[in-house]
Amino acid sequence: MCLILRFDSTNSVGHEWLLLSWSPDSAPVRQKMLYASTKATLKQEFGTAHIKDEMHATSKDEVSLKGYKAHLSGVNAPAPLTDREEALKELQQNEHSPNYGTDSRQSTMGGVAFPITQDAKQGIIDLQHGSYNYLQFKIDIDEEKIHLAKASVIEQSELPRQVPDDQARYHLFVFKHTHEGDYLESMVFIYSMPGYSCSIKERMLYSSCIGTFLDIIEKMGIEIAKRLEIDDGKELTEEFLYDEIHPKRNLHRPAFAKPKGPPNRGAKRITKSQASQ
Repeated sequence: MCLILRFDSTNSVGHEWLLLSWSPDSAPVRQKMLYASTKATLKQEFGTAHIKDEMHATSKDEVSLKGYKAHLSGVNAPAPLTDREEALKELQQNEHSPNYGTDSRQSTMGGVAFPITQDAKQGIIDLQHGSYNYLQFKIDIDEEKIHLAKASVIEQSELPRQVPDDQARYHLFVFKHTHEGDYLESMVFIYSMPGYSCSIKERMLYSSCIGTFLDIIEKMGIEIAKRLEIDDGKELTEEFLYDEIHPKRNLHRPAFAKPKGPPNRGAKRITKSQASQ
């Protein structure tokens, strides 16, 4: 269900409106996808310039003034930092610390630029055209090339079974879902490394080739919505993918109290030493 509510505010084309879509979690998936895919048509027919804000609700309690205020709080809340962003932030803070020097810097292995085969390039093109929704790539260590290992159309529930439990792989998967009433097809890049069952050389090559491989596929027009690294295909549930692409915003970040100093032992005494005769 979609509701269009008028604000008191106006812009250059008239009154501003709120587009409120309601889709309960208990609704059939097919019905939710249908509503999500037709919402864009409704916006276009009504006039996107008139719509000031959009809100998606999954329960009747959210369809209220209180629910809209909570929606505004969520929109304005800062997005949580990823593990990589947290590490980068910590590194930047350390670099400005007087105790941070060359001895505390860590060197990383530079990227390795292995070319991808023509079959792999064709698979990426076919993925863009909708022929497939899942691609798997492997590195041939002897040839020093990246090959296409698998190309198929799968359901999301079949994704965990595609991940080998004894070899590393790169994966591209088109994750079809709805978010806040919108139908989305998000491209997910997955790097799977099954623990220590792979050789050290294989682990190092897959890890160091990621950057250049992603550069290649992005230059071919693939826009990556999320990059994931896993060691077990069982992690790739629908809920996991959704939460990774749309992380929940932290509305109330805990404030860490500054530790108290030692108890006051009285004012310090200032003594002036006499100059030696």
